[in-house]
Amino acid sequence: MGRRRDVAILFSMRALRLFAYGALAVVIALYLVEIGLDPGQIGLLLALTLLGDALVSLLLTTHADRIGRRWTLVIGAGLMVLGGLVFAATGQFAVLLAAAIVAVLSPTGNEVGPFLAVEQAALSQVVAGKQRTTVFAWYQLVGAMSTAVGALAAGVAVQALLDGGAPAVDAYRAVIVGYGLVGIGIGVLAVTLSRAVEPALPAADASVRNRLGLTRSQRVVAELSALFALDAFGGGFVVQSIVALWFGLRWDVEPAVLGAIFFGANALSGLSGLVAARLAARFGLIRTMVGTHLPSNVLLILVPLMPTLELAIAVLLARFAISQMDVPTRQSYTMAVVDPDERSAAAGITGIARTAGAAAGAALAAPLVAAPPHPGGGRGDARRGGGGRRRPLRPGRRRALAGARAGGAAPR
Repeated sequence: MGRRRDVAILFSMRALRLFAYGALAVVIALYLVEIGLDPGQIGLLLALTLLGDALVSLLLTTHADRIGRRWTLVIGAGLMVLGGLVFAATGQFAVLLAAAIVAVLSPTGNEVGPFLAVEQAALSQVVAGKQRTTVFAWYQLVGAMSTAVGALAAGVAVQALLDGGAPAVDAYRAVIVGYGLVGIGIGVLAVTLSRAVEPALPAADASVRNRLGLTRSQRVVAELSALFALDAFGGGFVVQSIVALWFGLRWDVEPAVLGAIFFGANALSGLSGLVAARLAARFGLIRTMVGTHLPSNVLLILVPLMPTLELAIAVLLARFAISQMDVPTRQSYTMAVVDPDERSAAAGITGIARTAGAAAGAALAAPLVAAPPHPGGGRGDARRGGGGRRRPLRPGRRRALAGARAGGAAPR
C-alpha cells in the first residue's frame, strides 16, 4: 500500500509541475517581449535558463541517491518558487540572467531541473522491472496532459485578463506568479514520500563522488548522453516558447488560441506514449525510438512551409502525435542498462546532456524567429494567405511584436 501511495504522490508531483511548465511556456517569450527585451536578449535568457537548469540538475541528481531523493525534490521545488518570483518581480536583464542560471524554469514546456531523473529512479525503486515501460508511459501521459491543460489554462487566463482591460505585461506576469506558487505545492508533496523511494546504498567512497555518481555505467551513459544532446540541439530550435513566439510573430495568434494549440499538441503527445509502450513490447525499445522519431521530424520541417495558419496547426499537431513516442522507451531503456544505485545519476546526466543541447538550439532560435522577413515575401503576406479574418491585435501587443521583429526593445 505504501508503494502505491508513493507512486500516486510522484504522479501528482509530475502533474502539478508539468501544468506549471505548460503554462509558462506559452507566455514566457511574449512576457519578455513586453518587458522590453530584444530577440538577442530573449535567446540568451532562454539559453541560460536551460543551461542553469542543467547545472542545477548536475549538482543535485548526481548526489540525490546519497543526500536523499526526497530532499532533492524539495530543493528543486524551492528553486521553482525562486524563479517564478524573481521573473515576476523585475524586468532588469542582469537580475533575470542570474535567476535564469540559479532557478528552475521551463521555457520548453518539458522537464527541466532534477525532478525527472529523481522521480524516474524513485519509480524504478517501487515498481517491478517488467512494469517499468508501462508505468513510464502513463507517467509520460500524465505529464503531457498536464502540460496541455496548463497551456490551455494560461491562454484562457491571459485572454480573460486582456479582455478585462489588463495590460499585457500584467496578464503574462499573473501566470508567472502562479508558476512560483505551484512550486510550493510540489515541495509539500515531496516531504510526504516514504523511505521506500530511497535506494539501498553500498558503502560510499570518494571514487563514487568523483565520478558524478557513476562507476560501472560510465561508458554507456556517456554514449547515450552524446546521442541525446545531438537530438536535443535540434529540438532546441522548436521549444514551445519559441514556437509560441513564432505563431505570434507570423500569424498574430491570440493567447487563447495559442493555449488551445498547445493543449491539443501536448494531449496528442501524451496519448502517443501509451501507443509507444505497445510498440516497444512488440518491436523492442530501439526500433520504436528510431521508427517514430524520423517521420516526426519530417512533419516538423513542413510546418513553416504551410501557406495557411490552419495547415500549419494541423501539421504541428500531426507531428506531436508521434514525436514523443520515443520518450517512455528512452527513459525505460536508460533505467534498464544501469545499476539501481546509479539510476538517479544516469537519468540526471543524460537529462543534462539533453538540456545543454536544447539550450544551444534555443539561443540561436529566438533571433532567427524574430528576424525581419526577406524581400521576396514577408510574414504579412503569409498571414494574408492564412484564410479567414484575423482578429486585430491590441495596440500594445502590436507595438511589442513590431519591436521584436525590428530587433529593438519593445515599449513598456
